[in-house]
Amino acid sequence: MTRIVVSGLGIVSPIGSDTQSFWQALLAGHSNFGHASALPEKGVRVAEVHDQGFMEGLGLSPSACDRNALFAVAAARQALSAAGLGAGLPHPERVGVILGNSAGGQCSTDDQYSRLYTQNKRPHPMTVAKVMVSSSASWVSIATGATGPCFVTSSACASSSHAIGIAMQFLRAGLADIVIAGGTEAPLSAGTLLAWDAMRIMSRTACRPFAAGRDGLMLAEGAGVIVLETEAHARSRGLEPTIEAAGFGFSADAGDIVAPNVDGMTRAMALALADAGLDVGDLAYINAHGTGTRANDRAETQALKRLFGDRPVPPTSSIKGATGHALGAAGAFEAIATIMAIENGIAPPTANFDAPEPECDIDCVPNQARPMPIPAAMSNSFAFGGLNTALIFKTLK
Repeated sequence: MTRIVVSGLGIVSPIGSDTQSFWQALLAGHSNFGHASALPEKGVRVAEVHDQGFMEGLGLSPSACDRNALFAVAAARQALSAAGLGAGLPHPERVGVILGNSAGGQCSTDDQYSRLYTQNKRPHPMTVAKVMVSSSASWVSIATGATGPCFVTSSACASSSHAIGIAMQFLRAGLADIVIAGGTEAPLSAGTLLAWDAMRIMSRTACRPFAAGRDGLMLAEGAGVIVLETEAHARSRGLEPTIEAAGFGFSADAGDIVAPNVDGMTRAMALALADAGLDVGDLAYINAHGTGTRANDRAETQALKRLFGDRPVPPTSSIKGATGHALGAAGAFEAIATIMAIENGIAPPTANFDAPEPECDIDCVPNQARPMPIPAAMSNSFAFGGLNTALIFKTLK
């Protein structure tokens, strides 16, 4: 089977707008939670991107594209530069763009409803182009010159993991040589935040995955992009890749629209292992979905224990204690963290862990990063709608 390698990473996140600052914040367990700018009077806490340095040199105007597209273009340019493609794409017709995004231009949607219903103005003429869910992939294509397959996957908080997995399949099938894959989200508009808050699953303190004191998730924004290509193509460009995108598994629960399902989670992880040709014993680290809600963390713990059977579940952490939950971009954030964990031989911690909960009795690397060999690792994303994904990355031998 054609091997797929990672040749570049890029990220814009609440804890860092480049891969190194993101990684250092993760290792330190730093978070950036604060009151939402869109709802300062409501007490809703989120993880926002306050550093606007990512905008430098983009050449894009917020009047033409939504915040989610700005994030995506910035992360894509970082990733292409890291992949040695910053000066241009050699055969743009063989370069694809597949991004995950759960709901399109949510900030732009709010802005236009305000114009229409509060200010009695007509919508901005670019409204449709800004709010359509596919716009982020289109803007990345425009900004990079990639003219191969280009589209968005939208599957709630599994969106970018689906995008990365589909990119792997496209490369294996010979439909592209390089794919710019990942996800983006800018959900911190007043309307979106109020809708999430109505579910009573938003923390008012801090996100504490797997911990006894956890009281919900924290929404976040940003984008993560991974440049994937076939190993042969990467080596033809003079690269010496070190990380393989080895496995992708996915499933649907066909059950409750919001409740997590242990069977569906377990099946996605098992399929990813089979796709990678690995056994559970080959996994040294798990990057969990770990939202910080009661239901998700307990179900994911049960699924991991079922997957590993008589074997101990390896060290498992959730980075959402630091980054928050970036919805359609979450899987990309976590895939990047997993890849960097393998590269650096360090498992990032689960931040804000106050005390263990008996029903989440796994080693969740509490509060302190852990140096350890990580030859292979899995990254999970389990979304509303019963949509489950798992990605496996490993060292390239």
